[in-house]
Amino acid sequence: MNKIFERGKSKRAQEEMVGFVVIIVIVSVIILVLLGFLLRSPDTSTVENYEVESFIQASLQYTSDCKDYLEFLAVDDLIVLCQEGGICGDGRNSCEVLNNTLMGLIETGWPVSNQSAVKGYKFDILVEEEGMLMLEKGNKTGNYKGAFQAFAKRGNDYEVSLKIYS
Repeated sequence: MNKIFERGKSKRAQEEMVGFVVIIVIVSVIILVLLGFLLRSPDTSTVENYEVESFIQASLQYTSDCKDYLEFLAVDDLIVLCQEGGICGDGRNSCEVLNNTLMGLIETGWPVSNQSAVKGYKFDILVEEEGMLMLEKGNKTGNYKGAFQAFAKRGNDYEVSLKIYS
């Protein structure tokens, strides 16, 4: 009777070992599946066209620190003032204020570095299809996302464009 008891004990131990191995295999498969999902997730560090377009639209509505007689000017109004050769209410050159404001916005929104998705940018303002202002920094690569925004004020057509190189 003692041998039968030992055989039952041995089989139970083998069954427990097989059960343990099955649990380890199941957990390993689950971990591999989760790891596969994590590695396949889309790269969120890339730049998309709609982000560039939204940035341009928001930038044109940004209120600068250049004041005319009544109020502080939005960037789109500051572009018009600069093109007309006007000055801010405090005597500063409107084109210098425009340049500084845009540089601050672009540097904050699209910091250029080798570690980021943004390797460079080119920002242009055209008036009646002639260049008025161009800001650029970093490397121009073959891969870029871009957008433009056109508007008309005081009888002139303006086009603002931005290319973000990645």
